[in-house]
Amino acid sequence: MRVGDFTYELPPELIAQHPPERRDGGRLMVLDRAGGALDHHTVVDLPELVQPGTLMVINDSRVIPARLWARRATGGRVELLLLERLGTTDEGLERWTCMLRASKTPQAGERLELGDTQALVLDRPTHGRCQVAVAAGTADRLGQMPLPPYIRREGGSLPEDRERYQTVYAREEGSVAAPTAGLHLTEALLAELSSAGVEICRVTLHVGPGTFQPVRCERVADHRMEEERFEVPEETAAAIARARAEGRPVLAVGTTVVRTLESTGGQAGSGRTELFITPGHRFRVVDRLLTNFHLPGSTLLMLVSALAGRERILAAYAEAVARGYRFYSYGDAMLIR
Repeated sequence: MRVGDFTYELPPELIAQHPPERRDGGRLMVLDRAGGALDHHTVVDLPELVQPGTLMVINDSRVIPARLWARRATGGRVELLLLERLGTTDEGLERWTCMLRASKTPQAGERLELGDTQALVLDRPTHGRCQVAVAAGTADRLGQMPLPPYIRREGGSLPEDRERYQTVYAREEGSVAAPTAGLHLTEALLAELSSAGVEICRVTLHVGPGTFQPVRCERVADHRMEEERFEVPEETAAAIARARAEGRPVLAVGTTVVRTLESTGGQAGSGRTELFITPGHRFRVVDRLLTNFHLPGSTLLMLVSALAGRERILAAYAEAVARGYRFYSYGDAMLIR
């Protein structure tokens, strides 16, 4: 397979720049895995569309306001994207791995002005990555939400993004991108799904910067995913085992949940995954998927193609374009069942 096999034409005006007025106000395309039939609904219709007895698995990772803007002593601007907290230094500063962008690479030991505080570069950046030390709470106090590059914001993220680029059930801090399928769900909608006989449980996968990275090689098989941290609780593993034994479907809310469950086979535990799901993957756990519409040539588009078939997905995307669906992180949703 080649990356060009997973491309489609998307008018730029269909890339959602802001969330819908209501979280659950988006449109919902429903795709039948078996026959490829399409239907059109809204997100609030989910309780009528999800089969009673379904086990719905959500990702409770919380997005860090991880984007920081600093200045060198020379006045040069430096963009930091905090990726993973590694602990503390002897001075009590938080130590992070980060992505760093600057016109001239900072040196190890260099101090960067960061609002009313500083960031200390701990090692020389390699391929745009290094470790930095910052005062505790700096990200929460000064950071901006790390919106993907196709969402245009003058001067960075808006106050609304602090709330809306975060799921209502986010609790385990660690992502640098939202698990966007969950952005559509409200507490009321989750309660309605539960009342309709849908069982809901959680996993954690901290979304890393690889979610922004394009596939730069021509052959799909040559691409390597970046590792992402995950955890599957014991109670979730037990719920999956019961659902599989009873023949009930497992619905993943988002591709992050798919990668977590397919990496572990639904077993409890924690670790890191670099699983790259492409057509031909034999799904061990996930039957159904709630997801957003993904970028052409992306690993996420390849994943949904693995579940529903490449030709069916591309036909569904063409239909979504024709009907004016909104695409990407703040866009509309698709239910594959």
